Amino acid sequence: MTQPPADPKTDPNADPGGYVTVSSRIAYRNPWTAVREDIIRRPNGKTGLYGVVERGDFVVILPVGQDGNGEPTVTLVRQYRYPVQAYLWELPMGMWEDRPEAPPHEVASGELREETGLRAQTLVHAGILYQGAGYSSQKGHVYLATGLTQGPPEPEDTEEGMTCHTIALSRFEDMIRTGEITCMVTIAAFGLVKLKGLI
Repeated sequence: MTQPPADPKTDPNADPGGYVTVSSRIAYRNPWTAVREDIIRRPNGKTGLYGVVERGDFVVILPVGQDGNGEPTVTLVRQYRYPVQAYLWELPMGMWEDRPEAPPHEVASGELREETGLRAQTLVHAGILYQGAGYSSQKGHVYLATGLTQGPPEPEDTEEGMTCHTIALSRFEDMIRTGEITCMVTIAAFGLVKLKGLI
């Protein structure tokens, strides 16, 4: 049955878009992800079902250094992604499921060290992005890492087989243009940092 449309200005149950959550339940949960199933009333008054993937905030880091000639470099990781059954080139990224309250800059520093062994003298927060706002609440923090020094990587068990590669920035851009890099987060993070004039 269609209900009168919700007005976010007058209906205390309506969200900023005019949606009302009639009921909500967790349909599935593991240490990394929860799937929430909501019965909603849309702004037009009709009811519907919405599935939301809940995940904690993540970070993605663009590590920019220099080669022996002073030319800019980018450090990438390559790893197997089971859901798409393919090896992908990606920027270092991740989340701390066991410490969801950790500040993003701390997570960024830790993920960079774990995946690449790099320590950054400077981490600049370039902005945020949503990985899939049509189905997920997960928010990402984008960082530019500079002043890099190399140490040993400290990979987690889930990062088995991950390899680390430092390449010319120009080569990285070519890999995006030619479709060799297909990771949406990697491409978006690079675009954000570049458009802000940080590199």
